[in-house]
Amino acid sequence: MAVRQNQTDCRRRAAGRAVLLPALLLVLCCRAAAERIRYAIPEELGRGSLVGPLARDLGLSSAELPARKLRVASAANRQLKYFTVSGESGNLYVSERLDREEMCGESASCSVSFEALVQNPLNVFHVEVAIQDVNDNAPTFSKAALHLEIAELTLPGARFPLEMARDADVGSNSLLTYQLTANPSFTLALKERPGGKKQPELVLERELDREKQSSFELVLTAVDGGDPVKSGTVQVRVNVTDANDNAPVFSKSVYEARVRENVPSGSLVVRVRATDADAGSNGRVSYSFGNVPDGVRALFSVESDSGEVRTAGPLDFEEKSKYSFGLEARDSGGLTAHCELQIDISDENDNAPEITVLSVSSPVPEDAPAGTVVALLNVNDADSGENGQVWCELSGEAPLSMVSSSVGSYKVVTASALDREQASEHRVTVVARDRGSPSLSSRASLVLEVSDVNDNAPVFEEAAYSAYVAENNAAGAPVVRVRARDADAGANGRVSYWLAGGSAGAAPYVSVEARSGAVYAQRSFDYEQCREFAVAVRAQDGGAPSRSSTATVRVFVLDRNDNAPRVLWPAAAAAGASGSGASSLPAAFEVVPRSAEAGYLVGKVVAVDADAGRNAWLSYELVQASEPSLFRVGLHSGEVRTARAVSERDAAKQRVVAVVKDHGQPALSATATLHVVLAESLQEALPELSERAAGADSPAELQFYLVLALALLSALFLLSVALAVLARLRRAGPPAVLRCLGAQRFSVPGAAFPADFCEGTLPYSYNLCVAPARAVAEGAWLPPPLPSVPAEELLGTEPCGKPSPSSSAGAGEPPTDADAPQVCKPSRSRFFL
Repeated sequence: MAVRQNQTDCRRRAAGRAVLLPALLLVLCCRAAAERIRYAIPEELGRGSLVGPLARDLGLSSAELPARKLRVASAANRQLKYFTVSGESGNLYVSERLDREEMCGESASCSVSFEALVQNPLNVFHVEVAIQDVNDNAPTFSKAALHLEIAELTLPGARFPLEMARDADVGSNSLLTYQLTANPSFTLALKERPGGKKQPELVLERELDREKQSSFELVLTAVDGGDPVKSGTVQVRVNVTDANDNAPVFSKSVYEARVRENVPSGSLVVRVRATDADAGSNGRVSYSFGNVPDGVRALFSVESDSGEVRTAGPLDFEEKSKYSFGLEARDSGGLTAHCELQIDISDENDNAPEITVLSVSSPVPEDAPAGTVVALLNVNDADSGENGQVWCELSGEAPLSMVSSSVGSYKVVTASALDREQASEHRVTVVARDRGSPSLSSRASLVLEVSDVNDNAPVFEEAAYSAYVAENNAAGAPVVRVRARDADAGANGRVSYWLAGGSAGAAPYVSVEARSGAVYAQRSFDYEQCREFAVAVRAQDGGAPSRSSTATVRVFVLDRNDNAPRVLWPAAAAAGASGSGASSLPAAFEVVPRSAEAGYLVGKVVAVDADAGRNAWLSYELVQASEPSLFRVGLHSGEVRTARAVSERDAAKQRVVAVVKDHGQPALSATATLHVVLAESLQEALPELSERAAGADSPAELQFYLVLALALLSALFLLSVALAVLARLRRAGPPAVLRCLGAQRFSVPGAAFPADFCEGTLPYSYNLCVAPARAVAEGAWLPPPLPSVPAEELLGTEPCGKPSPSSSAGAGEPPTDADAPQVCKPSRSRFFL
């Protein structure tokens, strides 16, 4: 028994090698096909058997296999379990036992189709493996024994059909021949049936005699055409009976029928009919299945009395579209007849398209060019004809389109440029519809993520920022915060800030924090030195290469009241000189005639404030005066005027102190002291001042008046000499260059103030006119010479209202009216002695 098994195994391996060699030759011939690769292998190969060098046939080298990631995929998951591909060698192997009869049934051809996928770049190849039949099934009979009843009156040559054996193999492996054990009464004949099958028939060779032999035991052997051959046997028991000499006869040898799939169970398929010429019980016919598979018995049933064939289970066109099996008619005498029933199953559109996502490349960079493959799909419809014709489309607004690559395979590609900032992911629905009536459809969702590329520069919330900072701020104080947004993600959208430049000298003023964009002051600001400046801030992302943008930050320095008013007139030095003694003669004073009425302009306090706005608004107030009721100060003008008419009782020498305040918070102030002499003219004022100075015991006052007298005498002497020279020159005709030395009124233009006070209180102009006065009575005082007034000490002059004495008198001659002083009224004059 062991030797016999070894011989069988050797024959099987030899047959496998004989089949494998043509398969390998077929593979070599199919390498030129780019779209489909075909292999052929015999069935019943063991697990791990080589199918073919798939990677080599695809043109892939072993070095690039890890990167290309070769794998297999299929729309029908049941087909994936049969094959696998090696990740190292790229060879295709069998992963499960292949049984052709289980996979394809009675179909003449059997193949398995699947997809071979490679990555980087993504591509798909179609692979078809043909499964070749191996003679692994022996012929079988449905019964262990066949019972025949033959009447003894049957004439020799009568034929009795026997049951046909069934072989699950196909091709030559299923071509059956029959053999019958030797017997002188019977021989075996083979009848050709439609489709090439042979019907065994028992042929009576001689007359039977029931009294001599009532039964016969024969063995019918069915042998297939495989290598090695396989066979099956059945016992044929012949009983010799009396006079039933007519067997049933079918009206047709082959019945054909067509039925729709999915018809309800019990639906009528066809009705067969057989007649028996005998009468009585010998002519009563019953119907039954012949030798049919169990699968047929599960789907169909036959009524024994009527011959009606009905459905017993659900029919599915996709599983099997045609059934062919035999029916038997038997009379009560045991005579039988056989016919063949062929049933075609009509397809109905009962299967929706099946969508299989083979591969998805996600995420996809947003700069991917149009036409980039992002997904591979396989669409399969198990129906046939128009019911199995499928068209696909994408549903949803997305820059994607679908391209058919081969039958049932589709590529989803980018139709236009992607923009992650507009949509970070795209959700589309693949809709597959068949062309049946009614049409069936199926859907599958695809989610495509878009990865970021640094294609957006940071954008500031404002193109220009304005910040207001009060002066005298602390170093490091926040000024403003700039913010820029980058539509990119990750490092491409991470923004940092830097100073990119600005107005001249502005860089040391501020700094910017790189992460937050906060701008801080680097030093304390001074409004009087710098009132505004601008810097440029650059926002830069973290991409490679990086992108940036700039914004201008303009900083305005706000004024604070940090400067007190500054008194320009009376000057601080002149005012301070009066502090050396209560009765000393001031360095600067105002002369007010005693005939002055209320409202007479005595003088003006001139002050400026380096601040701006309300901090530079000045107001004036009288805080101290020798005669408080005699003077008043204008609140906003600073003009000192008489509050009432001057009387004879008022002291000749008055001292007025005014305070100048600004409107800042808190307010700052300064004081100004104004000295006033009540006299009709300077000549009248000097004796009063001299008498008061003579009674003084202060050495300083005495020294002052001595110097004053010396100066007056020197001036008088010089004046006399000048007049004498002028008189002499006048007689001789004075040159034009000396004509300017005549007695003219004296006017000094107003002094200019420094540019620092251009925003403070406006300066006030003064006019001064001086002419020689009459001699002091009794020779106490000589007529004072013209005072020498420096231009920088005068604020303003105006021309006299009277003509100059020199206009009506000759050079060197005294004026006609010596009693009329030539000091203009009501001019405001400042005198310096």
